[in-house]
Amino acid sequence: MRSVGRDILEYSNDKLVERNPLQRHLYLTGFRGTGKTSVGTILAEKLSRPLVDLDSEIESTAKQTIREIFANGGESLFRDLESQSLAFLADKPASIISLGGGAVLRPSNREIIAETGLAVWLDADAETIAARIDADTTTAERRPALTQLSNIEEIRTLLDQRRPIYEQVAVLRLDTTNKSVTEIAEEVADWFKDISRAFSNNRTPR
Repeated sequence: MRSVGRDILEYSNDKLVERNPLQRHLYLTGFRGTGKTSVGTILAEKLSRPLVDLDSEIESTAKQTIREIFANGGESLFRDLESQSLAFLADKPASIISLGGGAVLRPSNREIIAETGLAVWLDADAETIAARIDADTTTAERRPALTQLSNIEEIRTLLDQRRPIYEQVAVLRLDTTNKSVTEIAEEVADWFKDISRAFSNNRTPR
């Protein structure tokens, strides 16, 4: 990876397939508490695209909350519904899709993301994520714990497991620490416009 701008954006050229970004989904991935849906709301306005939240799509389809899905069928049922909803949304016109933090765990999901869009990884350290989750009661209430660990230890453990996967699937990484959602959205929008212009000009963004 190489840095872009103020050393907060990174992309890998070999992941930028030669297809028009304007015709592809823009997936927002990363651990919960990194601002995916909030950033996506601003991005939707800036890029004139609809925003879809994968977790909301799952709840709408299942007619259950995420907590109820976990209570009734465990994580395996939730992941099955997640994969089904992702495949459904991937077949729709180009949108901004906010993914759940674990949506990239299944190889089949990663294949769908790579085939149909560009993934932006919103990253942050465990302490920052824990503070955001604690401050957002909606996020904390919506998602059940995935381990028996304390909140901060669970975040650290899952981040260690997932970071290589986020890096594998993403074409852009943005450290969201000490950034407002508006600043993050502006950085992503600028990058997306840059690669879209580069595609039109048949050249690699510098």
